[in-house]
Amino acid sequence: MPTTDTLTLENLCINTIRFLSADAVQTANSGHPGMPMGAAAMAYTLWTRFLKFNPKDPLWFDRDRFVLSAGHGSMLLYSLLHLTGYDLPLEELKRFRQWGSKTPGHPERGHTPGVEVATGPLGQGFGNGVGMAIAEAWLAARYNRPGHTVVDHYTYAICGDGDLMEGVTQEAASLAGHLQLGKLIYLYDQNHVSLAGATGLIFTEDVARRFEGYGWHTRTVPDGNDVEDVAKAIQEAQQQKRKPSLILVRTHIGYGSPKKQDNFSAHGSPLGEEELQAAKKALGWSTMDKFYLPSDAVDYFRQAIPKGAAAQQEWQKRLEAYANGYPKEAAEFDEIISGRLPQGFAADLPQWKPADKAIATRVAGGEALNALAKRIPNIIGGSADLNPSTNTALKGMGDFQNPELSGPGTQGAVGGEWDYGGRNIAFGVREHAMGAAVNGMAAHGGILPFSATFLVFSDYMKPSIRLGALSQLKVFYVFTHDSIGVGEDGPTHEPVEQIAGLRAIPGLTVIRPADATETAEAWAFAVGHNGPTLFALTRQNVPHLDRSRAKQPGAAKGAYILSEAENGEPQIILIGTGSEVALCVKAQERLKTHGLGARVVSMPSWEIFAAQDDSYRESVLPKAIKKRVTVEAASPMGWHRWAGDEGTIIGIDHYGASAPGEEILKHFGFTAEHVASAALRLLGRDEEADAEYGGEVAMAPTAAAEGHS
Repeated sequence: MPTTDTLTLENLCINTIRFLSADAVQTANSGHPGMPMGAAAMAYTLWTRFLKFNPKDPLWFDRDRFVLSAGHGSMLLYSLLHLTGYDLPLEELKRFRQWGSKTPGHPERGHTPGVEVATGPLGQGFGNGVGMAIAEAWLAARYNRPGHTVVDHYTYAICGDGDLMEGVTQEAASLAGHLQLGKLIYLYDQNHVSLAGATGLIFTEDVARRFEGYGWHTRTVPDGNDVEDVAKAIQEAQQQKRKPSLILVRTHIGYGSPKKQDNFSAHGSPLGEEELQAAKKALGWSTMDKFYLPSDAVDYFRQAIPKGAAAQQEWQKRLEAYANGYPKEAAEFDEIISGRLPQGFAADLPQWKPADKAIATRVAGGEALNALAKRIPNIIGGSADLNPSTNTALKGMGDFQNPELSGPGTQGAVGGEWDYGGRNIAFGVREHAMGAAVNGMAAHGGILPFSATFLVFSDYMKPSIRLGALSQLKVFYVFTHDSIGVGEDGPTHEPVEQIAGLRAIPGLTVIRPADATETAEAWAFAVGHNGPTLFALTRQNVPHLDRSRAKQPGAAKGAYILSEAENGEPQIILIGTGSEVALCVKAQERLKTHGLGARVVSMPSWEIFAAQDDSYRESVLPKAIKKRVTVEAASPMGWHRWAGDEGTIIGIDHYGASAPGEEILKHFGFTAEHVASAALRLLGRDEEADAEYGGEVAMAPTAAAEGHS
């Protein structure tokens, strides 16, 4: 049993968290003080008794992962990081939410030492944690050996009422329960208050029963300040080998505040100087001074430093013993946790010739992915129940599932028994959770994850993609069925505005390859790129392009001269992406009959091309050649950047239709004839365009499909 002195010290430590957090919020005059004050006791319990970490080496690989999914309570995390000895000086807490500080309003990965993932949009952290638990389970299954355990850690999170209301959480919880991720433990800060009022207005379900239905272990802690009961609940959760755990901890937002405890006013606003002082008096705090840190509390928290160093040193010894017993596996393990790629990783990438049978870039993407996965052992991922359509199954590499699940109907779709070492993850029809989970897998480290679904459903994944880009996570987002060429499924499945929105995300590399060769080149780029890459791939077959007149390398430069004008300087440049590049090549041939030399530029990635030096960009798109036609079966938004002041943009600014894909493309003006006609008109040769293409152009709704920047 705890002694009186122990209880006094625990209470001092917990109140230190409370008032360090509240002082920072008050000083900033901005933030959320209530959550840190209410959740301080359970956070203290987790961080001092259970969490395995080394403050002096935040990236130690076998550390436990901690996610503050309720990211609005960021000062709780910053207080814990400072108190336990991370490189987060008190001065940074005093500058909470200020320009240039290491303590932004919501946690950001890569900005603050010890922050595992960027959280803030509620539910995303919950889904990230599921991905982290998947990563731990896969790495343990692949590398641990009898008597040699080199991967063995938990994923913990603190989530709130808002997290559990978000749809992404429902999907992620369902997935985690199905996968039986026993080393996933979440503490639910159940304070019954949201930003706008009591949760009784909006959220009255039985959360425990819901999660039990998902296959989770649940445990209720009636008093969130009962450290011993919280500790017992965590111990019970650790014993659940085949169930993730949700510990429902009844807390009080703004705990200690005479007027604002259990009131929504403590959620998103500072307590106010008077109320903050009243809270300090109510909890027996010894001073009204801000940022007071009792030495006894700091000394206790800082025990994390030698404790963490000892744990890491013990792991290092185990790793050395593992290397002696399993040198091949140890070398591979060291390579993947260091982020290095195997030599010759791209050696098996498929190659195609112009005369080969046309194939969809989704098919080429699947072949390239499989070739890379054979040489890069930590490429794992899956689709939202769409492997037959996205072509992203890793053939013969097994399915990631709990080994305990066996019997009729549990054979993997790509062969092999269920196994946590399998490399195909069946995410199910859960795009929201898939996006958050692959981000968590990448943030965990040791994994190169991919996801896959149709491009139109990128809308379901947009929050995750945005956070992946913000954090510069090495994730591969594969999207197929990339245009109105999808055809018969109709406007609900035909992306129009999606790719423009995705290109607008800072830090995201979007690649829409023209053919199979560019698709393989795009994959080679992506695995070597330190950041997220998004693929937009066709459903329909596209021809293999002739590169005999190409002037530069392919997709690795973002844009290049695919086919130069045969005689002299080009008079016009035709720029295309994806399946429309082939239209530009055909239009180039048509323009030759008019005595016009056209350059065809394939531009699979705006972002990669924009990152090239001025001289390279000038060599592809010279400023002197102002007549340009851009062609993409998507929204024309943004294309003025490349079309220039005197260019023509061929795109689509309305929804598609339900019909065979080729018919839709033709009806909306995506033909070689229309491209050639647009080029002639841009060069002032309207009579020739009317004479040769008048009928064809009349079929296309040019007012919608063709615009001038």
